[in-house]
Amino acid sequence: MSYESVILILFVIASAVAVIARRVNLPYTIALVAVGLVLGSMQLLHPPSLTQELLYSVFLPPLIFQAAIHLRATELWRDSWPIITLVVPGVIASTLLTAAVMVPLSIRFTEISEISWPVAILFGAAVAATDPVAVVSLFGRLGAPRRLRLLVESESLLNDGTSIVVFILAMQYILGHLGSPQAAAVDFFRIVGLGIIVGVVVGLATAAVMQHIDDAMIAITLTTIAAYGSFLIADKLGVSGVMSTVAAGLITGAKGLSHTLFPSIRIATETFWEYIAFAMNSLIFLLMGFAVNLTLLWELFPVVMIAYASVLAARTFVVTGTWAVFFPTNYRFPFSWAVVMTWGGLRGALSMVLALSIPDTFALKELIVTLVFGVVLISIFVQGLTMPSLLRALGILSPVSRLKNYEFLKTEIALYNDTIERLEKLHKRRFLSAESLESLKQEYRQKIDALSEELDQTEVDKETLVKEEVLKTKRRMIMEETKALLEMYQSGTISLEAYKTIKHEFDSRLFELENMGA
Repeated sequence: MSYESVILILFVIASAVAVIARRVNLPYTIALVAVGLVLGSMQLLHPPSLTQELLYSVFLPPLIFQAAIHLRATELWRDSWPIITLVVPGVIASTLLTAAVMVPLSIRFTEISEISWPVAILFGAAVAATDPVAVVSLFGRLGAPRRLRLLVESESLLNDGTSIVVFILAMQYILGHLGSPQAAAVDFFRIVGLGIIVGVVVGLATAAVMQHIDDAMIAITLTTIAAYGSFLIADKLGVSGVMSTVAAGLITGAKGLSHTLFPSIRIATETFWEYIAFAMNSLIFLLMGFAVNLTLLWELFPVVMIAYASVLAARTFVVTGTWAVFFPTNYRFPFSWAVVMTWGGLRGALSMVLALSIPDTFALKELIVTLVFGVVLISIFVQGLTMPSLLRALGILSPVSRLKNYEFLKTEIALYNDTIERLEKLHKRRFLSAESLESLKQEYRQKIDALSEELDQTEVDKETLVKEEVLKTKRRMIMEETKALLEMYQSGTISLEAYKTIKHEFDSRLFELENMGA
């Protein structure tokens, strides 16, 4: 079977998994990995291997760019120091601490003597980057505080570049290609700094053009060029393509999309990138499941557990250390958030690809690859699946999340009342006898009474309830007005110029409401 056919089948599988996962209230990325593991073990499909070239040339640029354009520069600047601490010294410390825990534990509890300090540092660098896609999606659905979501997502976005550079330097050290520590430090800041500069240039150029266009297709094309172009240019110059794409995305979002001529252009562009992120994440998490060698993973399970414990211990130290450093300052955040950030530091596809990029000539490549794959799987399934319970136990969900059950109950009551009205219409038209009508009405009234009793017992914050109801009603009214406006234009009541002008006003109001509810 050709790769094109396999990719098409994978998209069909990903769509089905996403629908089912939403119905059973499961993060779809976790479900995709599970399905990939099952399909990989059955060997029914033979998709392309998850290689460094495939990740860098296809997956990473759009995923990074999509996350970056949604970050608001003001919010990012507000928490800049905690984020920088987690991204630069935090990644380096996580790498070294993982090795510091792993080496003695491996010597004490296993018979594998190959895990030396250089090997453990290389492993630590591979798993230093976080990839909490499943966790961030849960945050949005459960109503976690926006600032907490920003901290987790920003760290994940920015630490990719740092971890890649640290991994490359660790690999060069093992292969004997790295000079003095001073030279390594210079290389680190050169690769990261020049990568950011390249991204800034691409982002500013893209933003300058976007401010003067009035076509959504052109805007989408420009952002696509910025995403892949910034990564490609930086990679050709031998600097960090990840940091370049991050910088390009941040500037394009802040100075380009936010200053477009029509809000509808921004809505269309962001919708496009949300789809691209869904498609790329779907494929990459499925391919992760196919890439795991379950037999070898089981044979090395004790070592994998030691590796996972080392990674989790290092993560705990780095995050709680950051919390302690900034607790006396204006950048402080609750300790419960530190717990969530520690447990939410899942590892993902980047860690697996970094491990796969180790040269085949390196004798311990298979060992490191298996350990990395094991840590990724455990973090995704154990931490990802238990995150909702942790959020509820810590009591950090926003008041909006507590309105969901209230809203569900109201919706069900409204639907049952509508059903009773339709039954009465059927009776009036002689399609339903009086006896049948009364029997069905009694059944639905019993359901309504039970739901109403539960609704009365539901505790909600009145201020939050009013705010949410007003926002939703305003959104609905704008959508109704937009629909009526289109009908007026289609019937010839108003001109095209009038339609565009008023539609632009409606788009602006809708966009403002979306920001208020973010």
